[in-house]
Amino acid sequence: MLNLNTLMMKHLFYTLIISCFFAFGCTSKDREVATASLNATSNGAAIGKAQFFEMSDGKIKMDLEINMPEKADSSVAVHFHEHGDCGNMGENTHGHWNPTNEQHGKWDSESFHSGDIGNISLDSKGQAKISVTTNRWSVAENEANNIIGRGIIVHGGIDDYETQPTGNSGPRIGCGVITAIK
Repeated sequence: MLNLNTLMMKHLFYTLIISCFFAFGCTSKDREVATASLNATSNGAAIGKAQFFEMSDGKIKMDLEINMPEKADSSVAVHFHEHGDCGNMGENTHGHWNPTNEQHGKWDSESFHSGDIGNISLDSKGQAKISVTTNRWSVAENEANNIIGRGIIVHGGIDDYETQPTGNSGPRIGCGVITAIK
């Protein structure tokens, strides 16, 4: 039969274990919730990918990789567009995704579209990696800020952050569709 001291020690032990669990990892790990394969609009060749993660704090993080040797040592603009249809050289994605009805601008400025990712500098091999973490995006159904089914457009030029509503970013040279991971 267990005595009172043994029961108290077991209770203390389990309380300590549970406390450690909550202090050091009870929150769920970041999990991948969506992805997009980016392809050239001219010939369909793979040019990159985007992975989206739901963070433990509820924000969404995008890790974007671009590989376009033909654009080495230059910059390209990247935007989310309304529709996930890369047909007609990316034109079927329509305009920038703008669920908050703001003016086009630079990310984290006073006013910008939730899809205004901005200019990305490619290195001497035409490669780039960026990460963006925000609470402006969601993967929840029926939410206005849901990114699932949106198009990602890589433009041939840079965004001037002023021209409305597009940033005068040049032709659509790459496209992908954000797809949920089940």
